[in-house]
Amino acid sequence: MADEEVLIPADRIEKAILFVRGEKVMLAADLADLYAVETKTLNRAVKRNLSRFPADFMFQLTQEEVEALRFHFGTSKGRGGRRYRPYAFSELGVAMLSSVLNSERAVKVNIEIMRAFVRLRQLLATHADLARKLEALEKKYDTQFKVVFDAIRQLMAPTADARQGRIGFKTPPRD
Repeated sequence: MADEEVLIPADRIEKAILFVRGEKVMLAADLADLYAVETKTLNRAVKRNLSRFPADFMFQLTQEEVEALRFHFGTSKGRGGRRYRPYAFSELGVAMLSSVLNSERAVKVNIEIMRAFVRLRQLLATHADLARKLEALEKKYDTQFKVVFDAIRQLMAPTADARQGRIGFKTPPRD
């Protein structure tokens, strides 16, 4: 991979992966941007090949999910923007997209997206494995190490810096 040109930076892809309905997904608009096609072109290709996209590959967001994403990303509800509820593609759906779009760029971008999904899966597995090991150690040793275990748990907890993709601010609690 040293001599391969990186088409899309990994962090750009990773920021486009969202958790919706307990699944890691990417929205059609983000995928279209990565593939350098219009969203309507991507959607049209998918609709022509609907049999390739069962429910575990792709689904359309509900209006509530659209509103939650709009709130999450701080976008306005004004004129312009999306007219239809966006489609969300699971890892399997993203893999299928390269065959539907049938372009050299789609294949290269898909490879990068698949790598991003694998990195994310490995990161989540490592974190869960570390939490299990810590719990086992906690059970094994007595309370004199409780302070150490609490400190480790605090280090494992996500920080405000880990939420760099979020936009907005937190209001102070009311008295």
